[in-house]
Amino acid sequence: MPEPNDIPMPPKALTHKDYTVGWICALPKEKAASKAMLDAIHDGPLPLDRDPYTYTLGSIGNHNVVIACLPEIGTNAAASLITQMSNTFPSIKFCLMVGIGGGIPPQVRLGDIVVSKPSGIFPGVVQWDLGRSEEVGFRRTGALDRPPKVLLTALGDLQMAHDLHGTKIPTYMKEMEEKYPNMVGKYTWSSHLKDPLFEPFKPRKDLTFWVSVATVIYEMLVVLFRLLSGRYEPEGRDMPNMPDPDNGDGQPRVPEIHYGLIASGNQVIKDRDVRDQINRDLGGEVLCLEMEAAGLMNNFPCIVIRGICDYADAGKNKDWQKYAAALAAAFAKEFLQHVRPAAVASEPSVKEFLLRQG
Repeated sequence: MPEPNDIPMPPKALTHKDYTVGWICALPKEKAASKAMLDAIHDGPLPLDRDPYTYTLGSIGNHNVVIACLPEIGTNAAASLITQMSNTFPSIKFCLMVGIGGGIPPQVRLGDIVVSKPSGIFPGVVQWDLGRSEEVGFRRTGALDRPPKVLLTALGDLQMAHDLHGTKIPTYMKEMEEKYPNMVGKYTWSSHLKDPLFEPFKPRKDLTFWVSVATVIYEMLVVLFRLLSGRYEPEGRDMPNMPDPDNGDGQPRVPEIHYGLIASGNQVIKDRDVRDQINRDLGGEVLCLEMEAAGLMNNFPCIVIRGICDYADAGKNKDWQKYAAALAAAFAKEFLQHVRPAAVASEPSVKEFLLRQG
């Protein structure tokens, strides 16, 4: 008979105060991908009666994580969720906003990952529709909060690890396939995923028929001129940083990870002219467009992680969304491995941060 001290103790029951990382998604498919990346899923504690939101609780490495999904898209919904989450889980120190977004070609491609990080005069996320109208046009006002040093330090450490050893995203994607076989073919790479940058003569859906025809003819004439002058290369291969969508053997390429400016707003962008104008207004620094992060960044220390599923143009569709969501979640998992729990413990809680904001 074992001695009393040899009897294994049941795992400690976690309370609301034991969770330190908030993880916010905008869509159920993003939450599904995020849940699939958890090392362990926790049964409790239950949400408070006055809290209308539903949470998935779990852990990644040494971090206890709270995953929540917005009831609707937009920056306002994100701000409301953050306020309630910080009341229910008062020890949360920072948040990851994880999901999908629209990339700015040619630098960013479908299946890439964009991570918010301060660059130059920009703090990492800018609300492109925040400002006021003036005689000379729309003047953007204010700047959103920079991520805390503990997160920026972890980002730098992760970038160094990627340079030395490469990313663990393919490993995490493979683990997801093994744990959740029903996600295979939906949240994983599939040969049906096509990148429109490799379809040079596809007419734009936001133009009239005859304008589309004229556009195609013009593009063909440009290609003919370049062919005759000996300067033609196939579409997508004469652009910088433009690897094929797969490795030539039907396997996905390792996603490119971009760090820099994300533009957020309350409007869905499905027009490349509008997309490009937003980018020009922000000095050509924008890597990604999305709809929730600005509301989060105003009130919450966080990093925004976006898997690129479209180009924010008329070709916008849902084909890449689940795969892109899984890539973003896999990056978030890898990122948390580089966030030191001791450094997190010394940070003020989000609830304290909000109280100071008044």
